[in-house]
Amino acid sequence: MSLWSSLTSLIGSAASGAGAVLGTLVDSLRSLVGDEDQRRQVAFTVAMIGLSAKMAKADGVVTNDEIEAFRDLVEFPQNESENVARLYNLAKQDVAGFDAYARKIAGLFEGEHAILEDILDGLFHIAMADGVLHDREAAYLEIVAGEFGMDDVEYRRVRARHVFEGELDPYVVLGVDSDLTYEDVRRIYRKLVAENHPDRLVARGVPPEFVKIASDRLAAINAAFDQIELRNRPPQGGAGVAS
Repeated sequence: MSLWSSLTSLIGSAASGAGAVLGTLVDSLRSLVGDEDQRRQVAFTVAMIGLSAKMAKADGVVTNDEIEAFRDLVEFPQNESENVARLYNLAKQDVAGFDAYARKIAGLFEGEHAILEDILDGLFHIAMADGVLHDREAAYLEIVAGEFGMDDVEYRRVRARHVFEGELDPYVVLGVDSDLTYEDVRRIYRKLVAENHPDRLVARGVPPEFVKIASDRLAAINAAFDQIELRNRPPQGGAGVAS
């Protein structure tokens, strides 16, 4: 059964009930029969659709920018648009709070911090669709990060990849101390590039349809290191050589 077929089946089951539809969906995922990789990909997709819809609701209005940003983030078959929209609308109407849903998602990926960071990255991508992180969106994302077990440093690192407030701090983006030597930063940078290759994200359960999360993150990591490298590049020309 394909990712989208599994998702369609789950949506049908959850929609027939009442109350906390998203919670029912997550509980159903725990017992989804089939390939483990497939289950994880469906779980990630449900998390992204549900949390992005609830973020739009928390912001007070669902704009075309937010909807288009979700479409930009995930490549899904045209014939699945109706099912994606159905889950999106179910999430907006769900009686349960987004914090409770975020806790369920965290429990579903217990001990897998990296994939929860992938989800938060995707949510920031959608929130920044109009070029501005609004106060309600910022509050929403900070609470979700807390429910995911992220501390302030981790949250700020993800936020810095998407939100530019004044001058970009490349050390925050890379999650390193500014007093580290250039060689130490370069070593960490290379490790981050390897860890965030699209193939690594897919290996931990991110569906290939969400590969833009990896490409956006790598772009931010590369841009941050470029700044640090520029600061540490020897000056060209200099004062000349004494004879």
